Amino acid sequence: MIHYTVSTATQGHYFDICCTIAYPDPEGQQLSLPAWIPGSYMIRDFSKNILSVTATSAGREVILVKLDKQLWRAMPCSGPLQIEYRVYAKDLSVRTAYLDEQHGFFNGTSLFLSVDGQEQQPHQLTLIQAASNPDWSVATTLPPQQTDENGWGLYQCQNYDALIDHPVEMGPFEWVNFEVYGVPHAIVLTGGKQVDTQRLVKDLTKICRHHTRFFGDSEPPVDQYLFLTTVVEQSYGGLEHRDCCALICAPEDLPRIGEVEVSDGYRKFLGLCSHEYFHLWNIKRIRPESFTPYQLDEESYTRQLWAFEGITSYYDDLALVQCGIIPEESYLELLGQTLTRLQRSRGQLVQSVTDSSLDAWTKFYKQDENANNAVISYYVKGAVIALMVDLYLREKSHGDISLRMVMQLLWEVYGKTQCGVPETTIEQLCHQVADCEIPFLDDALYATKPLELGPILEKVGIRYRLRPTTSNRDSGGCWIEKQPISWLGLLYKEQTNSIKVTHVSDNSPAQQAHIATGDHIIALNQLQAKPERVQSILNQQLPGSELHLHLFRRGELLEKTVILATPPEDTVVLEKVDQPSSTQTTLQQQWLGSF
Repeated sequence: MIHYTVSTATQGHYFDICCTIAYPDPEGQQLSLPAWIPGSYMIRDFSKNILSVTATSAGREVILVKLDKQLWRAMPCSGPLQIEYRVYAKDLSVRTAYLDEQHGFFNGTSLFLSVDGQEQQPHQLTLIQAASNPDWSVATTLPPQQTDENGWGLYQCQNYDALIDHPVEMGPFEWVNFEVYGVPHAIVLTGGKQVDTQRLVKDLTKICRHHTRFFGDSEPPVDQYLFLTTVVEQSYGGLEHRDCCALICAPEDLPRIGEVEVSDGYRKFLGLCSHEYFHLWNIKRIRPESFTPYQLDEESYTRQLWAFEGITSYYDDLALVQCGIIPEESYLELLGQTLTRLQRSRGQLVQSVTDSSLDAWTKFYKQDENANNAVISYYVKGAVIALMVDLYLREKSHGDISLRMVMQLLWEVYGKTQCGVPETTIEQLCHQVADCEIPFLDDALYATKPLELGPILEKVGIRYRLRPTTSNRDSGGCWIEKQPISWLGLLYKEQTNSIKVTHVSDNSPAQQAHIATGDHIIALNQLQAKPERVQSILNQQLPGSELHLHLFRRGELLEKTVILATPPEDTVVLEKVDQPSSTQTTLQQQWLGSF
């Protein structure tokens, strides 16, 4: 039995951990901390947050040698070995650990050293409540062994992999229970005021029931499930786990008491919850062969994230309309925004979606100011490929088959057996279900050609329209009559007395004029640079006209002349066709309706 105790020192944002190894390796015990966390494909080097570490046995110090950035070796000892260490926790995200006087949160990958050779032994964890935080409780899906009514005490897991897949929230939170086909569920809210929790759990129940039925199950594949949610200004994100998810959102993303409409923020939050719950099947149980088991000391490569994240991204918002939470027009707006992100990404002409998956470690998760010109999101393009495959299968079979059948096959063959999915298997299953080669699939996955979406959407009675981007805040999805007549080709954010260039598009007027990211534009045509002035110029000056800029770069004043161009039509709007055929109507109803 490997045993850990965790206590808190909130003043310094420290978790103090003691790992007790009953039977250490007689030749010297090695220990290591993961370099990354499943679901977030970047080397994060969590060991950098270990501030101090010591080893003792029978009250005597044991020499502990650090072998590399995340690996230690304790010298041989004759009895149980104790490793005591302190971890700094100040990352307010879903991926690592955070602690202050208001609440604490951690993923096991940030706190628990693995014991080399004993990872398959049972692992115990004791959470110790600090006297300074008498009102704090614990929220986790860790299996309890001996805990008090607030969750403090002893937990036990079958092995190390299980231990690190149960995040822990501690603090004065709100816990709201609900059931999905008899299985206990709850949402845990840390922060957030005046939240309509009744409406929230009603909608979450619909989503969870929908995904369970989607995979053909009578109940979710868990004994319990938690939505661990931290509410923080201007935040958004989620991370899936085997029977819970960690979420972070802004206050305005949650439904307020008295509100009736589904706000844009609430729609986004429900889509996030839907995405993470779908992962219960797609990535936590149906997962790549290279992740079976996870190797957390170094990168694990796969070309399949287009399916594990992209297909999940397709079904997360689709579930909202199929559940009746949002109307069809709202879903088409969301889908139009997804297609807009793809349309605007010049990286789609440079990087294939399978290469994006393979390079997630170095490109997708380490994006710089040139990412839009060089990187394609496997979330976005993967979701669009899933849409195309789904609609192709529906149209070809007159509505009898769909992408859902592929996912159910994956669940039966690979998910329930916990057998890793080999590379190319998912695309092969798509061809198998179609009973023919899907004509566009190989190019969509392995080439960098733009996807042809208009014809396939037309089959289900949806018109695909393009228009220019109207402003820095235009995310697409809806038609805007007043459109710019010229194009500059950069994105920016407003600062005091200037606008700072954040992105420059390839082959754009801005790039041709040698404007660079990081430039501080102070004047446009001899007038102070303001966002509204940029937009006014683009709405009024004709393509081919000159725009004179003054800017600072590295403290030096520069003058640039930009020749404005015709704006590209890179913003997508989806609308139902006016007079659909009976076939279009039937396919559309089958696609957007409940199954």
